[in-house]
Amino acid sequence: MKLIKFSLEACRKNVGMNLKDASEYVGINYQTLSKYEHDSSNIPLSLLNKLSVLYNVPTDYIFLGKKDELIRTLRSTQSA
Repeated sequence: MKLIKFSLEACRKNVGMNLKDASEYVGINYQTLSKYEHDSSNIPLSLLNKLSVLYNVPTDYIFLGKKDELIRTLRSTQSA
């Protein structure tokens, strides 16, 4: 069974938070969080854990990589 993965941006929006509030909660600049929302391949584990708790999503369900890679993956599974 394939695990469903969500982008950091989708997780944030799902809990109704804006970029500024979420970044303040985890103690980083909003531009840094925006960068990780577009490419989370190098996100520090401590930050990933904080975001996981904030968004109430297990880390296993958070997509790690470039956002456009997730989109391509989703499109390819829909056409299969």
